[in-house]
Amino acid sequence: MPESRPLRLLIITYYWPPSGGAGVQRCLKFVKHLAEFNVEPTVITVDPARATYPVLDESLLAEVPPAVRVIRTATAEPFGSYQKLTGRAVPYGGFASEARPGLLQQAARFVRGNLFLPDPRRGWNRYALAAVERLLAAGETFDAVLTSSPPHSTQLIGLELKKRHGLRWLADLRDPWTDIYYTKDLHRTAPAAWLDARYERRVLTQADAVLTTSAATRRLFLNKYPALPAGKFQVLPNGYDEADFTAPSRPPADCLLITHTGTISETYGIEKLLRAVAECQRRHPLVPLRLRFVGQVSAGLRAQIEQAGLLPATELRPFVPHAQSVAYLLASSVLLMAIPDVASNDGILPGKVFEYLAAGKPVLCVGPAGSDADHLLRECGAGQALPYHDDELMLATLEALAARWRATPNLDLPGPRPARYSRRALTGQLAGLARG
Repeated sequence: MPESRPLRLLIITYYWPPSGGAGVQRCLKFVKHLAEFNVEPTVITVDPARATYPVLDESLLAEVPPAVRVIRTATAEPFGSYQKLTGRAVPYGGFASEARPGLLQQAARFVRGNLFLPDPRRGWNRYALAAVERLLAAGETFDAVLTSSPPHSTQLIGLELKKRHGLRWLADLRDPWTDIYYTKDLHRTAPAAWLDARYERRVLTQADAVLTTSAATRRLFLNKYPALPAGKFQVLPNGYDEADFTAPSRPPADCLLITHTGTISETYGIEKLLRAVAECQRRHPLVPLRLRFVGQVSAGLRAQIEQAGLLPATELRPFVPHAQSVAYLLASSVLLMAIPDVASNDGILPGKVFEYLAAGKPVLCVGPAGSDADHLLRECGAGQALPYHDDELMLATLEALAARWRATPNLDLPGPRPARYSRRALTGQLAGLARG
């Protein structure tokens, strides 16, 4: 392909503005920067009027470049029935948005996990495929296709396009598939688990390249499929958009403010950290410690905050548009991140960690030592993982921060942001992978 002609990349993703939350950021930021690397993207996504997005963020529509063609299709999904049956919103974040499930919810999870494989959004596939076929029938050509998931049913669209047209196919998996930690909550039968594993195996085998967001997820796939070439699996992490961080940092001068953004529940294992915060408050009355949670907080975690006696010092904010979420980061002293306390969690690397790093604040990370998150924070000098049951390390870390805060309320990290994790730099890597 002559370099003068842009590479034509077809991007198929369920989550796209006005969808909010973490899942939409990856493809949106790729598309925002692809033209800089001589790549012309076309996006196939779902009609928001028919989609089942857990959260909305209309502000993200302004980030879609005007020249980018976005084709929105119909869909057929059972989530409307789920909402009517359970009286609950669409679950997300590995059920972290749901309170303790009752019998009706458990039954709904069983139906979801066994009758809709790989997931309930598979009903969108035939509409997305039809949209691509119309483009090809009209004489359009594409040099490569990228399918981004979850929902992992989206990968079956790439599988079918590879079979029908032989397009170069990049399967972008933001999370593990059959090994994701909340699979146990779906109560899958042996036949359903076998079929889901078969889908995973076919996708990883047939894709020209498999992109993962963490090294541990890449290792997971390589260990499961040792016969596949290691070079097929590439780590392309999430990142931060430099344009989102043009405002100055404004940490508060009147308190040591610890902020968490996004979804969090009691399964994230921060109970001992909450107790350590309370103990630090008791030991250091001259340091006003405050907590702020921006986004979905489960009822169970709220109860833990109350039990620790921290409710008077805690601010709970609902989901906010992305730009406002970034503003909350910049107006904080320290940022809180937690890795779910589940099996095989060493590869869980939340996308928010890169925005935390871009904000230039110390990071309190509750999670496994030696994990990908731990390595990243140490590499960037932003902190380290605090194991779930190491209350002594948690308290020591908080006391060190309190001592620093008494010397100066600005705890911002020295040095520039890590450029290698900028969305622009990562998009350049994607462009290279698309060209092969």
